[in-house]
Amino acid sequence: MTRMRTPSGPAGTKPPAVAATTPTTPPRTSEWRAGAVGLPLLGLLIALAVWWLVTAGLELVHPASLPPPQDVWAALSGTADVLLPALGVTTSMTLLGFLLSTVAGVLIGMALAASRRVERMFAPLLVAVNAVPKIALGPLLVVSVGWGEKPILTMVFLLCFFPIVLSTATGLTTTPADLAELARSLNASWWQAFRKVRFPAALPQIFVGLKVAMPLAAIGAVIGEFYSDKPGLGYQILQYNGIGDTATAWAAIVLIALMSIVLYAALSLVERLALPWLRATTSAR
Repeated sequence: MTRMRTPSGPAGTKPPAVAATTPTTPPRTSEWRAGAVGLPLLGLLIALAVWWLVTAGLELVHPASLPPPQDVWAALSGTADVLLPALGVTTSMTLLGFLLSTVAGVLIGMALAASRRVERMFAPLLVAVNAVPKIALGPLLVVSVGWGEKPILTMVFLLCFFPIVLSTATGLTTTPADLAELARSLNASWWQAFRKVRFPAALPQIFVGLKVAMPLAAIGAVIGEFYSDKPGLGYQILQYNGIGDTATAWAAIVLIALMSIVLYAALSLVERLALPWLRATTSAR
């Protein structure tokens, strides 16, 4: 019986093994950009088609309560000199209140994460404040802090701070065990461990709270403008709705929605730039 022999090189050495190569998938940057732009536009077109079908096509809703899209667009074009400056006012109040909520929320969340006693003392109070219906506080804010920007910023703060506090405290108290053990093995101080390990590890969770709070900031700004003399979009909604011009009131509502989408997308972009390692270390859909 003949024995199969494997080929060998000189001096009886085995031939070099061929390295297994795995095909690399080409980057899908162009495909991602097309999806990031095309899919939202497609969703917008579908929403507009449903809106037109409900209001003008099938006439399921009376135009006095929900005008068709073409009427809202005509109202927006005719009152752009009023609504666009109001959009600037509402956007500035939303951003300012959101920034104040972010600073205060992160600091409060850090305090809750640093001490279990502090968490047990103040966590129930934070939950109670968050459970209060904010619309009921509007008239009281006018009496308490007066007119102007203060009731708007207070309303934004009351709506925004709780998810930021909760996400910050959760992120700081759920540091991966291997990273915490690494900091201890290197004899890192509390501040070094916080700055190098705990806070960077908590940033993804903090951004979750920020993205939850951003649309709430727009809601808070509009509610605050209901009880303020600032001529923002909330103020304009009350004025035009009071005279029966629901098309212009809905045009202001559409501007609020677009403003929220832009601010949310900007925050998502900040997250991608601040945490470039996040997408590489998490599973993709």
